[in-house]
Amino acid sequence: MTPGRPVPPPLGKPLTAAETQETRTGPGTLTAAMGATSAESGLRPLTLARRVPKDDDVEIDIEFCGLCHSDVHATRGEWGSRPYPLVPGHEIVGRVRRTGAAVDDFRAGDLVGVGCLVDSCRECDSCLEGLEQYCERGNVGTYGVKDPRNGNAITQGGYSGTIVVDRRFVLRIPEGMDPAATAPLLCAGITTYSPLRYFDVEPGDVVGVVGLGGLGHMAVKIAKAMGAEVVVFTSSKGKTAAATELGADQVVLSREPSAMEAAKASIDVIIDTVAAPHDLNPYLRTLRLGGALFQLGLPPSDMPPVSPGLLIRRRLAYSGSLIGGIAETQEMLDFCAEHGVASDIEIVGASGLNDAYDRMVAGDVKYRFVLDTKTLHTPSEKADA
Repeated sequence: MTPGRPVPPPLGKPLTAAETQETRTGPGTLTAAMGATSAESGLRPLTLARRVPKDDDVEIDIEFCGLCHSDVHATRGEWGSRPYPLVPGHEIVGRVRRTGAAVDDFRAGDLVGVGCLVDSCRECDSCLEGLEQYCERGNVGTYGVKDPRNGNAITQGGYSGTIVVDRRFVLRIPEGMDPAATAPLLCAGITTYSPLRYFDVEPGDVVGVVGLGGLGHMAVKIAKAMGAEVVVFTSSKGKTAAATELGADQVVLSREPSAMEAAKASIDVIIDTVAAPHDLNPYLRTLRLGGALFQLGLPPSDMPPVSPGLLIRRRLAYSGSLIGGIAETQEMLDFCAEHGVASDIEIVGASGLNDAYDRMVAGDVKYRFVLDTKTLHTPSEKADA
């Protein structure tokens, strides 16, 4: 394994000053959506006004949008204040409706996706290396943030009928992929693929996965597709069969000291998907010399301290990882298409979104909810946002 394997080059070059100032006037598209009007409102029907496509834009009729746990945090104000109304959703799959005059890589009818990003500065070192997720000036998320290239309008996400996105941030969905089961790949898939790719996981490596939820089940599938042996760490004995069904070669009950001791110095890289505070030191002890633990779950409060001695004595790395760049996300989609990897999903209608949020919080989903946008209401004649 070679940590630091280069990320693929970016899809697009920085825009010129004239391009960044480009504006369009005329009627946009009114589209139905489900969003929150306050931290306590829950999700309710809204109408969005999507912008008129610019020359480099792609207008997409959304078919499916995955529900991410971060959507719950955002709409309920659990990660700080947000601008309302707020339409979440950053796991978007749909068909191209129309394109701007300068777009020659997408056509009407193409099946495409949009993930967690809809723009970045495109000029900093991170962007030029294809690492738009680490944009040094701040990337533009798919919902809930200002979009400086479009008049600082607040971005609104994929729990809606349509969306307009710059072509550089649109992904091509490979032929034959199930659109609904592909949607969660645009967040959960790339979030787990990126650190495995960075660590250059290959046949013969042993990958540990901590937690078996939306992220964890994708980590198991992708690591197996890379040829690795997969060990799932879980605190729940009831998840043993589920882990095995997903392809895990071994399941370790993390609450059993004897099981953790037996796993000592046996893992090359660990993908930790747990979003609650927990002690990492027992997992670090399972790593081989030169191993790494990647933290993907984002706990709401501080974690117990990591022992420096564990890191030093075995040259271990404790790292984090954030989604992936656009080129790497496309690479992930192509990889999943080649290896038949998709998310395990439960499709919900618009009227069931609030219940789905409650079930996500309770851990009652195997393993991702996906919204079918055909169930959205008819848009009103006046936009809410």
